Amino acid sequence: MKKILLNKAFFIPCLLGLSFLLGGCQKEPDQETAAQPLAVEKTRLTIGFVKLTDMAPLAIAVEKGFFKDEGLEVKLEAQPSWTELYKHVQSGELDAAHMLAAMPIASIIDTSSEKTPIVTPFTLSYNGAAITVSNNVWNEMKKTVVMENNRPKHPISASNLKPVIAEYKQQQKIFKLGMTYPMGTHNYMIRYWLAAGGIHPGTYDSAHNDTTGNTGSDVDLTVIPPPEMVSTMVEGVTSGYSVGEPWNQKAVKKGFGVPVITSDAIWENGSDKVFGLTKKFTEQNPTTTLKLVKALIRASNWLDENNGANRKEAAKIIAQDNYLRVDEDIIINSMTGVFEYEQGDVRPAKSFHTFFKGQYGIPYYSDAVWWLTQMRRWGQISTSQTDQWYLETAQKAYRPDIYVQAAQALIQEGKMQDTQFPSLKNNAFIKTPQTSALDHIVFDAKQPNQFLAAFKIGYK
Repeated sequence: MKKILLNKAFFIPCLLGLSFLLGGCQKEPDQETAAQPLAVEKTRLTIGFVKLTDMAPLAIAVEKGFFKDEGLEVKLEAQPSWTELYKHVQSGELDAAHMLAAMPIASIIDTSSEKTPIVTPFTLSYNGAAITVSNNVWNEMKKTVVMENNRPKHPISASNLKPVIAEYKQQQKIFKLGMTYPMGTHNYMIRYWLAAGGIHPGTYDSAHNDTTGNTGSDVDLTVIPPPEMVSTMVEGVTSGYSVGEPWNQKAVKKGFGVPVITSDAIWENGSDKVFGLTKKFTEQNPTTTLKLVKALIRASNWLDENNGANRKEAAKIIAQDNYLRVDEDIIINSMTGVFEYEQGDVRPAKSFHTFFKGQYGIPYYSDAVWWLTQMRRWGQISTSQTDQWYLETAQKAYRPDIYVQAAQALIQEGKMQDTQFPSLKNNAFIKTPQTSALDHIVFDAKQPNQFLAAFKIGYK
């Protein structure tokens, strides 16, 4: 196997010096045996989150008593940024957290001596993000956007942004866009969108100590915490951003910007946030880990059951000061199946926020493979890898074996029915190939190198 050179500066600089052997892939999930009643190793836990709508399963698990049903006393703590959250999970200040789906994978491929592997036994949300531009940028983009029934035709290509970038260059100005974390979902989504439109988002170049990700770029991508996205754009620091909700709909409601594409148009039903814990925590606290996942499965099901009948109540809950501290009417759109682009242009978006329905919170290996391909595409993985390497690396970070035990326990206890889950037997945890609505490129998790070869921009 080739050595992977992942520049240490991609990670937060103050990791604790904990070192673990990754070992081989975990055993195949035991799909016949639910968890046996065991002593709970830890009952009081602190779980971190960043102020985004898709932290909802955590809030619901607290507010509806699902954690309490498992004998757990959980405190949820908002973190100011993904960088701080990641650092606090690795240091043990947080027992677990709401995480960007690529974070556990990033921890696995970290080659530094200070690495602390993180795993995920549960997917908190699918889809749920968008790319928004300022009103001034949108007014220029709209001149070339294809119209359909007097409205912009979606998905909107980044090619419509080219004249704006050219004008910035002519004026010797930098066109800057915000994203939330270098090893994060929103970074990869905005890069994918830009590249599909013929705009080079830049690469990471460890050989020349460039960790900005802007080598060879047509634009500058800069890290901004999610709650600061709107204000940073209004101040003129950026001209747009890629982020999860509610920060795209807030820009629309306040009249500051226009979303141009949602993440499901780039990769439909891709994992966006996961529940992350250190590998050490899961090994030292296996029963606690199982109980956490059981509570989150029930919370996610509550969010999606009865065709989303509970979503309005959920929006009211997470709007509270101890969670998002955002007006309820800003959260309600995406949580109830619609999405507003230009003011007044409200469209159906039934699967924009998906928590349980269809994929059930399973941490699919194929989702991890997709994120790994984007890390390679933009140079965070410095050398090409075999298809088998992608799968084996995914299996170290994503843990459906733990999920299966939790689901079987819930069925045995009568808290959920087996009909509420897909077949948990003989499941390879690889989704069928998918075609992007944006660029029509097919992603087959069994052939990641073929996927990479299809792109005109980026490493293979």
